Amino acid sequence: MVQKAKILLVDDRPENLLALEAILSALDQTLVRASSGEEALKALLTDDFAVILLDVQMPGMDGFETAAHIKRRERTRDIPIIFLTAINHGPHHTFRGYAAGAVDYISKPFDPWVLRAKVSVFVELYMKNCQLREQASLLRLQLENGGHSGRTGVLEPQEPAGLLAELSARLAAVEEQAEALSKQLDESADAAAVATAAHLERKLTGLRRALDALEPGAGSGASPVPSQT
Repeated sequence: MVQKAKILLVDDRPENLLALEAILSALDQTLVRASSGEEALKALLTDDFAVILLDVQMPGMDGFETAAHIKRRERTRDIPIIFLTAINHGPHHTFRGYAAGAVDYISKPFDPWVLRAKVSVFVELYMKNCQLREQASLLRLQLENGGHSGRTGVLEPQEPAGLLAELSARLAAVEEQAEALSKQLDESADAAAVATAAHLERKLTGLRRALDALEPGAGSGASPVPSQT
C-alpha cells in the first residue's frame, strides 16, 4: 500500500482552512491543519510533509517569520512552501516571500484548480523522492545481507547481481516518469516547480551512478556516487 503524503495547511482562520481542505481533498492525501506559526513548527518536529501552504498574515508569528524558522531547520529546509496572502503590496512584498524561501506566492482569491495543480506537482515529486530513498535503503540492506533482506512483498531473495538488475529496472521506470513530469512542467512555465523537478533529476542521476558503480566490471576501486542534494 502506497503511503499518503502529508500536506501542511497553516492559517489562523478556520474558514480558510476549511476552504483549503475542500480544494485539496480531491488529491486524496493527508491534510494537516495548523492555526498558527507555532503550531506549524510543532507539527514539523514529528512529521514529514510534501508541501506547506502558509498564510502570510497571521497574529503573532506571521508567515514570513514561520518560513524563516522552517528554512533554518535541517530537517525541514527543503520542504516546498507556497505562500497564500490576501494582501498585495506589489513586487517588493512578493520578493519578500521568495526571499523567505517560498517556491510560490499566490494572492487570494485564487483559482482552486490552479492551486490544486501546483500542490499535486510537489506531492508527486515528494512521492518520487520517497520511492528513491526506499530503493536505496533496500539496496544497502540487500548488499549487507548478501542479497537476502528477509522482507516479503518487496524483492525476492536473490544474488546481488540479480538485485542490482531489478533495482536498475525500477530506477529506469522512475527516471521515465520524472522525464515525463519535467516535460509537463516545461510546458507550464512554472519556474519554481521546474527547479524542484531539476533537483529530483539530480538525485536520480546520483542514484543511477551509484548503481552503475556497483555493476560487475565497473572498475576496481569504484565506489557509489552519493545522490546530489
